[in-house]
Amino acid sequence: MGRVRFAEGKQSAVDPIQFEVTKNALASISEEMGAALHRAAYSTNIKTRLDFSTAIFDARLRVLAQALAQPSHLGSLPHSVPNAVREYGVDHLGPGDGLIVNDPHRGAVHLNDIALISPVHTRTGELLGFVANVAHHVDVGGGAPGSLAPARDLFQEGLVVPPVRLVQAGQFVPDVMRMITANIRAPRESAGDFRAQIAANHVGARRVVELVDALGSAAFTQFCDDLIEYTARRTRAALALLPYGEFSAEDFLDGDGFTDDPIRIAATLRNGPGGVVIDLTGTAPQVRGSLNCSYSMTFAGAAFVLKTLVDQDIPVNEGFYRSFTLTVPPGTVTNARPPAAVGGGWEVAFRVAETLYRALAEALPDRVVAATKGTICNVAFGGMRPTGEYYAYYETIAGGGGARPTKDGMDGIQTHIHNTENAPVEEVELNYPFRVLRFALIRDSEGAGRFRGGLGVRRDYWFPNHRVTFSVLADRGRFAPWGLFGGGSGRNTRVIRDPDGTAQQLPIKGSVELRAGEVISVQTPGGGGYGPVSERDPDAVRRDVRVDKISTARARDVYGVAADAASPGPAGVDS
Repeated sequence: MGRVRFAEGKQSAVDPIQFEVTKNALASISEEMGAALHRAAYSTNIKTRLDFSTAIFDARLRVLAQALAQPSHLGSLPHSVPNAVREYGVDHLGPGDGLIVNDPHRGAVHLNDIALISPVHTRTGELLGFVANVAHHVDVGGGAPGSLAPARDLFQEGLVVPPVRLVQAGQFVPDVMRMITANIRAPRESAGDFRAQIAANHVGARRVVELVDALGSAAFTQFCDDLIEYTARRTRAALALLPYGEFSAEDFLDGDGFTDDPIRIAATLRNGPGGVVIDLTGTAPQVRGSLNCSYSMTFAGAAFVLKTLVDQDIPVNEGFYRSFTLTVPPGTVTNARPPAAVGGGWEVAFRVAETLYRALAEALPDRVVAATKGTICNVAFGGMRPTGEYYAYYETIAGGGGARPTKDGMDGIQTHIHNTENAPVEEVELNYPFRVLRFALIRDSEGAGRFRGGLGVRRDYWFPNHRVTFSVLADRGRFAPWGLFGGGSGRNTRVIRDPDGTAQQLPIKGSVELRAGEVISVQTPGGGGYGPVSERDPDAVRRDVRVDKISTARARDVYGVAADAASPGPAGVDS
């Protein structure tokens, strides 16, 4: 039997068949962890929208496998897990223990994303590694329900948790759990979600032990080294196939929620014989509001772009991460110093990713899409149920995908690093005391072009019998999603109070108090177009009119096509 051979001429102690089986077994374990978390969670955000990720680490705290439910967590666990374990001390962790951490300035991301980290031991007590997951909790305290309203520092955003032992020998540490639940608005849901996180790690630890029992501890340790080197070699080879040169672009965020000063994102990708360097020098200094990133968030945005440009079957582990260099000056919105607020940091990381794509568009015109909706569009609110119990709710809203070199953009999806699901209206209304009056595509919200961008989404919330504090932390209100190669921009983000009456337009970063009976509409951007609009197939325009994705007026005025009115049963609505 042959051996796995590496570029330096070394050979693995594991034969190729065993190597492939073990690699896929680790990937399957991380996926099974995700399935356990998904099925056991309480909150809609985790059990339905799948706002979580899972990972496996070796004893040297190198990530071996990740379940890619949430690409935004690509940068979180590989930083937060090693930092937390080293700070807490591995010698203080025994079988069945679990650390939690959410401090963005310790390698985590925004405060709602809480990681649970558990050691994995053999049956004789030898440390094999760690399993971890991170899940977005619906509330972590702070100034507004959902903990995602504009804030002036981290402490206004919620409870900051350093590495703390939440689980000891498989059981909650009661004092720690009481302290956490006393500081959040949805203690029942969060306690259930923590239990789901514990279950996920329990499943992962058990499966890793079973794998090592079958393989042997020494062979598993060797396999970890081999897997990381194999991934690094394949990643470097794939990145070397990208065009050599320096590619730069800039884009802007609307403001930080307290001022309207644009926030510049400057991105340069350099590729050459020495490898890929992503440089964000020139990006705006950190702001006082919530539009800042931790380093981990920015790393996630950069890593996502590179992952989409290499072979799909390359694993995501330490070998992938060490195959490129990220330069992010401290004190900027992409690497903010404490105590910077970072609640809206995923908006920044999203923009980093799209700015990198924009930089690469000329060099890779057949692989880069126009700008997508470009906003996470955090929506968080809460109030008192008729039963007297406080509730908090959180979701993000889909929007238009960017037009592609050979296809239209997709309508109403969560794009790029934002890979969560849309929350079903039926489930939401079954579990929460509000109603979704409208959830529809927005007619004429696409960026025009040879291929049009996807349509944005309108979601209207009605609170029939109680007051709520309603917060939005979104972007793309001023700087709409851009098109490529002559394509037009998509429609921008809007938040409208009483949309079918006074239609009061509200800031897209802020909180508002709503009275019982009020309605608020959150409307997301469409994607940018690709190529000149004059080159669009007239039949495609007529088809969009027939299914009510664009109006007859827009077909005539923008596309220059005469078309009949839409058939009954429109797919889209006007704003």
